[in-house]
Amino acid sequence: MAPEARFVEEPVIGDELIHQGLGGLLFWGDDSALDEDSHVERLLDRISNGVLADDRRSAMTQLQQVVAESSSAQLAFGAMGFPVLLSVLKEESDDDEMIRGALETLVSALTPIDTVMGQKNEIRPATMNSDLLSRESESIPLLLSLLSEDDFYIRYYTLQLLTALLTHSPNRLQEAILSTPRGITRLMDMLMDREVIRNEALLLLTYLTREAEEIQKIVVFEGAFEKIFSIIKEEGGSDGGVVVQDCIELLNNLIRNNASNQMLLKETIGFEPLISILKLHRGSAYNFTQQKTINLVHALETVDVLLMGGPEGEPTRDANRLSNQAAFAQNRILDHLLMLGAESQWAPVTVRCKALRCIGSLVIKNSQNCDAVASKLVGEEPHAEPALNAILRIILRTSISQEFTAANYVFKCFCEKNADGQAMLASAMTQPNSISQRNLQDDGTLSFGSMLLQALVTIEKNEELEVLQVKLDAAMTPLGSPEPLLHRLVKYVAFAASTKTKDNDQTNTNGSRDGSYIQPIILQLLVTWLADCPNAVCCFLDAPSHLTYILDLISGSHACVFARGLASLILGICVLHNNSNENGRDSFAIVDAISQKIGLTSYFAKFDELQKIFKSHFSTSAPVKLPTRSSSASMLDSEEVENDGLDPMQGSPVLAAIIDPTFVNFVRRLEGEIREKVVDTYSRTRNQDAAVPAELEQRNGEVDRDYIARLKSFLEKQCHDMQDLLTRNATLAEELVRTAGSGALEAITEKPSSGRERLQSEALRHELHGAARQLETLKVQKAKIEEEAGYYRNMTGKLEADLKSLSDAYNSLEQDNYRLESEVKSLRKGGNSPHYDLEAIKAEARDEAQKESEVELNDLLVCLGQEQSKVEKLSTRLVELGEDVDKLLEGIGDDAGLPDEEDDGGD
Repeated sequence: MAPEARFVEEPVIGDELIHQGLGGLLFWGDDSALDEDSHVERLLDRISNGVLADDRRSAMTQLQQVVAESSSAQLAFGAMGFPVLLSVLKEESDDDEMIRGALETLVSALTPIDTVMGQKNEIRPATMNSDLLSRESESIPLLLSLLSEDDFYIRYYTLQLLTALLTHSPNRLQEAILSTPRGITRLMDMLMDREVIRNEALLLLTYLTREAEEIQKIVVFEGAFEKIFSIIKEEGGSDGGVVVQDCIELLNNLIRNNASNQMLLKETIGFEPLISILKLHRGSAYNFTQQKTINLVHALETVDVLLMGGPEGEPTRDANRLSNQAAFAQNRILDHLLMLGAESQWAPVTVRCKALRCIGSLVIKNSQNCDAVASKLVGEEPHAEPALNAILRIILRTSISQEFTAANYVFKCFCEKNADGQAMLASAMTQPNSISQRNLQDDGTLSFGSMLLQALVTIEKNEELEVLQVKLDAAMTPLGSPEPLLHRLVKYVAFAASTKTKDNDQTNTNGSRDGSYIQPIILQLLVTWLADCPNAVCCFLDAPSHLTYILDLISGSHACVFARGLASLILGICVLHNNSNENGRDSFAIVDAISQKIGLTSYFAKFDELQKIFKSHFSTSAPVKLPTRSSSASMLDSEEVENDGLDPMQGSPVLAAIIDPTFVNFVRRLEGEIREKVVDTYSRTRNQDAAVPAELEQRNGEVDRDYIARLKSFLEKQCHDMQDLLTRNATLAEELVRTAGSGALEAITEKPSSGRERLQSEALRHELHGAARQLETLKVQKAKIEEEAGYYRNMTGKLEADLKSLSDAYNSLEQDNYRLESEVKSLRKGGNSPHYDLEAIKAEARDEAQKESEVELNDLLVCLGQEQSKVEKLSTRLVELGEDVDKLLEGIGDDAGLPDEEDDGGD
């Protein structure tokens, strides 16, 4: 009878426990927590060891109540309760009431309890219990097996318990479900169950398929597409409730970044069931509830995902995109998108924006769809007008930045790689007969180009675009010709800056929250217009004031960083694509102006600041997120939906239309080319005369005086160019030291990290190799000249030796003559010899010897003259090469001259 007494006493203990538990939660009393621990332990003991079934069921009910109401009871249950309740689930499958009570208790243990007071770092019992339950090896397979039970509440509480586990321990639950045979199959079967079970299973599958690719594949294999659209149709399509939202969100999870699932959807049930969600009847035009808006936005998101074709970088993405575009076009989705985006201005803003973006994704890089949208009419007769004109009117009229951005996206996609479409729009730019504001707003007969030109000059004064109020036919040059539109745009930039708002709240240095976005938009247009078009650059530079204004815009502080960066690009394009030879307008003049008024370092810093804006924008802008069930429950009206994921710039969606990945990549490519061109232009001289070795040689028939004058002029020009380069290098060094300080040398020695630095390093390496090769060539030439000089030194020594031998012969002849004279004198004294005219003989001999000597001397002098001419030329060449000629000739001939001097001294 002990169990009965125990059972009688429990209500009193339970009331006391609830009272103490609430007090413990409010005042954090240790005694109440201990009481709850002991109470939970007693209840678990009754469940585990109780004899009477009613007592055990009553204990289970009390345990569920206390766990649902007390955090400390949840902690106590997590410490000792899971084995007990899992044992109940496993061993008492025939007792539905105990199974239901165990499941409900487990759900309560995993459900967070909101407390009034608590510490920030306190333990969350629900999270801890979820982790403990997911660690039980048999828990999740056991729960999945309960989905086959006939009892409605068992299946219901099981799904709730799995959802709670997924919220706190998603990875473990996903792994356990994948490892359980027929785990996904059991969950998919719940979609065909009663409505409440179906909705819970749908929500669970939606959470499961958000990240797990393997689960996505199995769910699709189990026929998810057919079941999803069957539920959507049963719930009433876009007019249905939150279940339709869950179905479309599950569909998006299955096809987002999964090209194979997209193809399977197209090949199995097609896109017609999806398009049917977007169909609107004119009778229900104004019936846009909050939930219907959310459902339509989800469906349009599905269309957009399919039009992307797959994840970024997928090899088959373009092929899938074209195939999906064609499939949507065959199902006439363009009519429904135009109805939602351009024609039905009574539709919520979020729906209109999403529909317009889908139109852009439908026509991008698809010539057939571009032709289709160009030929479409919107509206009813007699007020029907071309679809592109209607979308342009949205751009000109709307005051909602998101809608402006979405409509602009349509034209961007329409014009991308669509030369025929661009020509069609450009050909419509004719001056309308009337420029009244009334015609722009009310008359639907204007062409696209006429509306666009008229909008530039006829905006009302109280609107932001009043800076563009300039009459086209009033802008005339002194000769009476119309002013080019390119020149007009530069004026608009100046007007936009002069009428910029003075409210400090709208001023931001990075330009992202600047209310006046007209200036950056026009600068972006100029960048696109001038790039790769020398004729446009020449037209831009026709007005000298343009260059001055752009320089002031870059160096001034009144413009935002984004505008200064775009202006720097314009200036760089004028250097990069400049084919003018006129002074003051060529590339050298523009680079000199940059160096003098801005400084190259400061100029290049504008590019770095612009890249920081791009990097900050794309790193901080969150991915587009659609409203979920939890967020939609807190929304008051559909207008709150439009700010969810449609503002990537977080403050300036209009600028977000400019700073897209395509333009960012274009700017990065352009920046590298501009840096290289500016540095190359700055480091070269204005005169590009190349010094070739042939110019150092004397021309045929050129006299020495003219040759020397030409060489002198050439040297003077080279010296002038060298001085110019030295001045430029000194300026660069000063700017480097002034901006980089002591870190400049370290930056130079560091390994290049960016692509631009690697290119510069590679160029310097090539220059170094070229200089090394030139040095080797000069060394070879020097060795050859030294060899020739040695040869001529040997020849000179030989000639000097010959001259010495000739001198010796002459001395010998003199000695023979002296001997003969002595003999003659002796004979005269003897008197026996016949009388000879000695004086005549001496004179004859002397003449003969002198003639011989003169002939040899003449030959020797001729040879010496030739050799002396060669020596002089070699000496000149050695001096040009930097050699010391006197040092090379030092000591030559000294030894040969000593004997002669001694002989002369002896005589």
